[in-house]
Amino acid sequence: MVKSAMPKEGTSQYRLRAGKERTRLDKFLALALPDISRNRLKGLIESGQVRISGKTIAEPAYRVKPGTEVELCIPMPTAEAAPSGQSMALDIRYEDSDLIVVNKPAGLVVHPAAGNPDRTLVNALVAHCGDSLSGIGGIRRPGIVHRLDKDTSGLLVAAKNDAAHNSLSHLFEAHDIERAYLALVWGTPTPMHGLIDGPIGRSPHNRKKMAVVSRGGREARTHYRVLEHLANSCWSLVECRLETGRTHQIRVHLASRGHKVVGDPLYGGRQGSGRKMLPKITAEALMSWHRQALHAYRLGFRHPVNGEILNFESEPPSDMRALIAVGRN
Repeated sequence: MVKSAMPKEGTSQYRLRAGKERTRLDKFLALALPDISRNRLKGLIESGQVRISGKTIAEPAYRVKPGTEVELCIPMPTAEAAPSGQSMALDIRYEDSDLIVVNKPAGLVVHPAAGNPDRTLVNALVAHCGDSLSGIGGIRRPGIVHRLDKDTSGLLVAAKNDAAHNSLSHLFEAHDIERAYLALVWGTPTPMHGLIDGPIGRSPHNRKKMAVVSRGGREARTHYRVLEHLANSCWSLVECRLETGRTHQIRVHLASRGHKVVGDPLYGGRQGSGRKMLPKITAEALMSWHRQALHAYRLGFRHPVNGEILNFESEPPSDMRALIAVGRN
């Protein structure tokens, strides 16, 4: 295996030649560049930084033939600017010197990212908490230990110091946090309660989506329970409890069973097999619905410093309650 660097402004570039055995691209790069983490290499592959025979290869499982020359470009990290504080109204459910629990509205991004540089929950937390959040959990995500999708509403906890952040992070890693969601879905899952156990990874057909995959994914488990039938049984109100916390986990798991979250723009929840059977008033309400009907309504954990058991509940926001009410008529 031969390696030669090709310096280029703003990047580190490598030319690597495969050995005598056919192997996965991510494994090949991990062996060739042991100082770079496998997660980092996987991200570089998926973001289009690897070329073979002049062609971009974005699949970590791609099989590299013996003797193949692989080109890898590693963009140099740019200095990240710390999020500035921006005063915004916060629905605070609990706060002390160690942590804060907020009820996030739909439409609010949790932390700055491409396309959403400011006006995020992090900006609001920095304004509210002051310098205590500085540096905790990274520059762009101070205090953040878990996320909710932009258009998912509900309860979220953030840490206000390093000790609380580390302790909460360990609780999440150990799946020792109670997280329950209310989801409005198409159809009725069967059986009426159960476990969806399927690894989640990047969709091989659409890189913007996640999917239940046969290989290469991360373990994911969602416990669900049907609470109520709605809209002539076209919809169901379902409680979902997370055992793991993967990107879009509930939306992906329910869609994999044929029960997409109502209104989900990414996983097809605007369409449903029973759509033509909806009562007129329900169909009209659906036409104006603009996001996935998903709300994080329960959050429970042991306080990271004093050990107190904390439990919180939040009813769905008014727009989701109205949609559920229409489905009951």
